Amino acid sequence: MKKLSSLIASLLLTISIIQAQDGVKWYTIEEADALLKTDPKPIFVDAYTDWCGWCKRLDKDTFSDPIISKYMNDNFIPVKFDAESKEPVTFLGKEFINDGKAGKAHQLAVALMQGRMSYPTVIFLSEKGELLSPVPGYKTPDQIEPILVFFGEKKYLTEKWEDFSKNFEGSF
Repeated sequence: MKKLSSLIASLLLTISIIQAQDGVKWYTIEEADALLKTDPKPIFVDAYTDWCGWCKRLDKDTFSDPIISKYMNDNFIPVKFDAESKEPVTFLGKEFINDGKAGKAHQLAVALMQGRMSYPTVIFLSEKGELLSPVPGYKTPDQIEPILVFFGEKKYLTEKWEDFSKNFEGSF
C-alpha cells in the first residue's frame, strides 16, 4: 500500500511539473473578454513590444518559471498584448485602434497603462475587466510573486500593498 501511495504521489508531482513546464497559456485580449463571461477571473496583461529587451527577458526568466506560470494559469486569464500592434481590438464592447496619436502605442495600451508608456508593463484587471493597477518594469520571479498573489487572491480589497508585501512569504 505504501508503494502504491508513493507511486501515485510521484506521478502527481511529475504531472504537475510537466504542466508547469508548458509555461503560461497566453490569450489575446479578445479571448480574455470572452472568457470573462464563462470563467470570470482577474486578467493579467503583459504589455510588451517586439523591440524591448527587458520584455524578452521577462518572458525568458519570469514567465517561464514553473511556479509563476502555474500561479498565473490557475488564478488569472493571462493576456499577451503587443502595445504597438496595428490591429484593432475590441474589449468590453469598445473598439481600440492604433491611430498614431500616441506615437507607436495602441489605444488599448495607452488606456491600460494610463498614458505612462513604459515597457514592459504588466496590468491587472478585475474579473469584471476593471483596471486595478499597471505595474511597470522588469520583475524577477521572486519580485512578481507577491504582486500576483496580491491581485490574484484579492488581497487588495482588505490590505494595503505596503502591509501585504512586508509580511508576504513566498515560494522563492
